[in-house]
Amino acid sequence: MSKRNQQGRDISGVVLLDKASGSSSNYTLQQVKRLFGANKAGHTGSLDPLASGLLPICLGQATKVAQFLLDDDKRYLVRAKFGEVSSTGDSEGKIVNFGSTKGINESSIKTILLQFIGDINQVPPMYSALKRNGTPLYKLARKGIEIERSPRPVTIHEINFLSFDESVVSLEVFCSKGTYIRTLVEDIGKSLGCGGHVVELRRTGFAHLNLSESKTYEQLSKLKEQNLESLDSVILSADEMLPNLKSLYLNSEQTSDIRLGKKIEYQGFSTSQKLKLYDNNKQFLGIGESNLISEILPNRLFI
Repeated sequence: MSKRNQQGRDISGVVLLDKASGSSSNYTLQQVKRLFGANKAGHTGSLDPLASGLLPICLGQATKVAQFLLDDDKRYLVRAKFGEVSSTGDSEGKIVNFGSTKGINESSIKTILLQFIGDINQVPPMYSALKRNGTPLYKLARKGIEIERSPRPVTIHEINFLSFDESVVSLEVFCSKGTYIRTLVEDIGKSLGCGGHVVELRRTGFAHLNLSESKTYEQLSKLKEQNLESLDSVILSADEMLPNLKSLYLNSEQTSDIRLGKKIEYQGFSTSQKLKLYDNNKQFLGIGESNLISEILPNRLFI
C-alpha cells in the first residue's frame, strides 16, 4: 500500500449528500472522499452535472452495498420549458424554438401526463453515460455522432403536476431505475406538440431515503471545522441502506464459517433471497443469499 493510502481512514458507512448543480457526480464524490479522509468511496446512481439533490456516497466497505441501492426507485422535482428543444435535453445544450405553447394549460398538460404513467418505453438520450463498444454515448454526441438506440422499458409510478407559468411546468416524478427525466420531458413536449427541455432537476428521494436527511458539501465542511466526531456523526451504517432485506443473526460458529467464505445450514428459508447477515455480536457482516435447500451462502461480505 502506498504512503498516500496509508494516510487515509478505513471508515465505513454511507453519507447522504445534497449534490450542488454544476458539478459532476464523480467530482463531488472525490470532494467528499477527501473531506472524510476515506481510503475508499463510491456513489450510487450518478446525477447529471445540471442536476442537484440526493446522492448517497458509500465509504469504505459500504461500497459493497452500492449495487443494491442502484435498483431502487427515485423521486425528482423537475422544471421544464415548453416551446423549445435542446440538443442535450436540458438547458446546457443548444436551444431552438420548436412549437407554440398557445392553448397549452394545466388541463391539457394533466391529460397528456396520464399517457406516461405506468410501464413505458424510453429511447436513451445520446447525452448519457450509456456505453456503446466501451465508449460513453455522450462522448460520441460531442463529436456530432448519433447512433441508433433501442427503447428500454421503465416504470413511471407517479407524475404530479405542481405549476405552469410562462411556458415553464413544474412536476414531481416518482420512477423506476433507468428512467431519463430529460427524455420524459422531451416526450411530453412532443406529445403536446410544442417540444420541451429540462431547466432544473432535483432528486428528492432515493429508495427509502429523503433529501431532508442529506447534507450539502458546505454543511459537511462546517461539521469538520468543529471536529472529526461531528463530521462522522452523519455517517449511516451500510445496513440502513437495505430496509427491504430480512435480517439474519448468526451464532459464533456460523459467523466463523461465513467469514471464511463457507456456506452454512440455516433452517427456515426455502427460497432464494438476499439477506442482511449479523455476527454473534450483532455487528453487520454483509449480505448473504439463501438457496432452496436451507443453506446461506456469502454474497457481499465486509472483511
